[in-house]
Amino acid sequence: MRDKTVLITGAANGIGRASARAFARKGANVVVTDIDEDAANAVAQEIGQRAITLRLDVTNKLSIETAFASAETAFGPIAIVHANAGVSSMNRAVDLSEEDWDFNFNINAKGVFFTNQVAVQHFLKHNTKGAIVNTASLAAKVGAPFLAHYSASKFAVIGWTQALAREMAPFGIRVNAVCPGFVKTPMQEREVQWEAELMKLPPEEVLQSYINQTPLGRLEAPEDVADVVVFLASEDARFMTGQGINVTGGVYMT
Repeated sequence: MRDKTVLITGAANGIGRASARAFARKGANVVVTDIDEDAANAVAQEIGQRAITLRLDVTNKLSIETAFASAETAFGPIAIVHANAGVSSMNRAVDLSEEDWDFNFNINAKGVFFTNQVAVQHFLKHNTKGAIVNTASLAAKVGAPFLAHYSASKFAVIGWTQALAREMAPFGIRVNAVCPGFVKTPMQEREVQWEAELMKLPPEEVLQSYINQTPLGRLEAPEDVADVVVFLASEDARFMTGQGINVTGGVYMT
């Protein structure tokens, strides 16, 4: 991992921030990208000279291509991409709006499509046996109440990951995904409030239900996911591609 260049989307907080820090600890050069450039700058400053910040909108392919070009100028060809940017919203399926659906799919599914496509074009141009790790979700394995649109977008990530992995395998390019469970992030904080309102329960009770569903008995930390991302991107996972790896504390075991 030392001196390899890693580009991470949605790296300003949560899993993306933990991933950036984890790769940096392994000696990688880290390109911290996010639509929130100020927050991304704070992450890069934590890491130090091995990190740069770039504003990136995963729904805009030109924005991604520009970020890849800038990253290459700074550090040389990119070897690893963690397509992590994602969003969520909550509502009963019967009450979902077209805007809810498009918001989740534009970032969670189309954003992964654009980021991965630019990544493989970059790898092929440089004849790099690169690695991609996409952030999917527990909700990509089991449909989640109040998150039907989010689940659908994350199921799409798994399908895309498998198909792209098959196409890219002859070139030595690996594509995998992680499927986190109940991760303690700013996104989860919002979801707890939304679910509490929908179920007419105290937020503390919703949060405890997440822990009760987790056999390992605690909320997941972003670092629990980040360490698996680094593994999947490393040579230790050289014979793994097309996988959606559960990192859920046992919530889902198949």
